Order: sequence, then structure tokens, then C-alpha cells
Amino acid sequence: MRLGIRLTLGLGCDRGTPPETLAQAVDQALARLGCLPSQVSGAASIDLKADEQGLLRLAEQRGWPLQFYSAAALAAVAVPNPSETVRRYTGTPSVSEAAALLLGQGELGDLLLEKFKHQGADGRNATVSVARDRREE
Repeated sequence: MRLGIRLTLGLGCDRGTPPETLAQAVDQALARLGCLPSQVSGAASIDLKADEQGLLRLAEQRGWPLQFYSAAALAAVAVPNPSETVRRYTGTPSVSEAAALLLGQGELGDLLLEKFKHQGADGRNATVSVARDRREE
């Protein structure tokens, strides 16, 4: 259990992923760490998803600030699981891992959960990464 720390989330998803599928992915990711949604200080993704209604609604429902980063900013972050497929579609080899680290101003060792993948009953895919939030330390 890591109940005393603040967390940042990096989120990725298919276009049109509903907030329910994203919420399932987030809740499962946090449960793997023994953490609670109340520990999350914010979430982030790539600016290509700034109009993604599922992400926007999830952040609103949970009361989390949502930050979006450019592909160039995300590509500058060292991550353990870069993907050429992700680079081909977004211009960066990582969205969720890089976004979680960038938002929390952390380093590679601050990544608590790497690239957790979830497919909802609707067939939509979501990816969640969790990092320690270093902004208030």
C-alpha cells in the first residue's frame, strides 16, 4: 500500500472511449498499487486527445485537473516502454508513461505502474500509467 503519496496519471485511449471504460482502467491500475483515487492529484495525456470526451468527463467526474502535452514534450521524457506503433500515430513513443512523469515532474524511478492496458466490454482500449507526484515535495 502506498497510501501516503500523491499520484499523477498518464492516460491514453482509442478515439471514442467512454468515461466508464477509462474509469475501469484507472481503478484497476490504482488497485494494483494498493492506492485510492483520492491520492490522484491530476491526470495528463497528449494534446491530440484534448477534445476526447471520455477523458474530459472522467477528469470532471473525479475532480482531477487534466493537462495535455505536445508530442515533442512527451518524446523528450525517458520511459521504459517506448512504442514505435504509438510514435507512428502520435509522433511520440509514449503517451501514458511520459505524461504521468511529465505532470508529476518525476524521473524514470518515479513511475510506479508502467503502461497498464485495459480493453472495455465496448472493445475500446485505454492505457494508464501512474507516477509519484514530486511537485509538492
